[in-house]
Amino acid sequence: MEHIDMNLVDWSRAQFALTAIYHWLFVPLTLGLAFIIAFMESIYVKTGNPEWKRITKFWMTLFGINFAIGVATGIILEFEFGTNWSNYSWFVGDIFGTPLAIEGIMAFFLESTFIAVMFFGWDKVSKRFHLISTWLVAIGANLSALWILVANAWMNYPVGMHFNPDTARNEMIDFWQVLFSPYAVHKFIHTIGSGFVVGAMFVMGVSAWYVLKKRELEFARKSMVIAAMFGLVASIYLAVTGDTSAKYVAQKQPMKFAAFEGLYQGQTNAPLVLFGIISTHKDTSLNNYHAFNFNIQVPGLLSLMAYHNTQAFIPGINDLVDGNPEQGIMSARERMQRGQLARAKFREFGEAKAARDTARINLLRNEMLDPVFQKEYFSHFGYGFFNNPKQIIPNVPTAFYSFHLMVFLGFYFILFFLVALILIYKKGVSWPRWLLRLAIWSIALPYLASQSGWVLAEMGRQPWAIQDYLPTMAAVSRLDVGAVQVTFWLFAIIFTALLIAEISIMIRQIKIGPHDSH
Repeated sequence: MEHIDMNLVDWSRAQFALTAIYHWLFVPLTLGLAFIIAFMESIYVKTGNPEWKRITKFWMTLFGINFAIGVATGIILEFEFGTNWSNYSWFVGDIFGTPLAIEGIMAFFLESTFIAVMFFGWDKVSKRFHLISTWLVAIGANLSALWILVANAWMNYPVGMHFNPDTARNEMIDFWQVLFSPYAVHKFIHTIGSGFVVGAMFVMGVSAWYVLKKRELEFARKSMVIAAMFGLVASIYLAVTGDTSAKYVAQKQPMKFAAFEGLYQGQTNAPLVLFGIISTHKDTSLNNYHAFNFNIQVPGLLSLMAYHNTQAFIPGINDLVDGNPEQGIMSARERMQRGQLARAKFREFGEAKAARDTARINLLRNEMLDPVFQKEYFSHFGYGFFNNPKQIIPNVPTAFYSFHLMVFLGFYFILFFLVALILIYKKGVSWPRWLLRLAIWSIALPYLASQSGWVLAEMGRQPWAIQDYLPTMAAVSRLDVGAVQVTFWLFAIIFTALLIAEISIMIRQIKIGPHDSH
């Protein structure tokens, strides 16, 4: 096996993670706040009440600040596929590049076209045309997310493709299968739901600050009513879609599913861990309970969540590493052998092409394109890069804690918005101060939950760049590790400066408050 510099791999992963984390600090607010603004302007157009126009314009200003900085980080993120992950881009660029191209041509074009009307078209176009523009910006922002999430979902569940031995690339054969993959659909609806909760909590928290300061009480009350209603619906929707997404993870990425529950030994009537402290004990091969120092479980709930059947078997980490013939689970070592055979066959094909041995080329091409070979050997292609079966195990504590933090916060959001909505209607503008303070402090929590979800999604599927087909260590560009380290710290400084700038501008704008509507 060729030498792979794991230091380069780690720094490349760190740089991409840094960019993605900072980018996702801006995106969720764009997704959620855009629709809240559209709802507010719809009320203005329907009622003609100028106060709603004033409210809409204020939140639109904050939306614009966030949108501008989010675009800058997103562009850098897409460039990194070519600079840091060129092997990945070569291997699946024909597939992965398609949704990214559509995102740039269609969704981003839709946003950029109508965002000018949304910001500068007040009193220059009709109310209805301006409202349509606002809705199209909201839809366009979420369509941008759609295509990015379709690409990401395909990395987790690659479908609609075949391997072309002549080009050494995977090529798309069914665009609609890629777009409408159940994994892609549920990743999209769940992820945008997190953005809706971010937007709702942001509006709640900022409005609560005005109430505590005894400023703009009517503006704050109206904003909080919209945000609480939107947030309650969005948080319930988020919980439902999260449950559905977990079912697909259980079926398509069983190692990730086992990792975020700390499940080492597969079992029927598998318990769901409500709370637990992962053990630092290294020997987890004997039974599942060695994974925890302490935990609280609900028997059978994990099997029920994954397959709607408490007696369903949930494979554990050890089953997926060592194999479980009774459950039809192939060992990682056997998959490694099959992957190595697939890679050897491809190298043999390359040697035949170099020797211009036409007969051998045709024979090997037919062998590699044979459906049986594709299913039995090429589907394990990525395993051929490993030399130790335990390399397929992700970081279990990271997956476990990020998953449970995300779930805990998800239920907190439902409770918070429900209580807020009840108290808003019960108390009018005399809300309890504890609720107002809690709303301000809670602004950060949906961001934390959303980031935890992405940590789970990306760390949980390690060591894969493309599930089962390409490990991360084989996807990286052959760069000098020093260059990656330098750009990592440069990006860290630049992105931190952008974040500080956004927060500073946001706070200054909030302190100024809404302007009188004209």
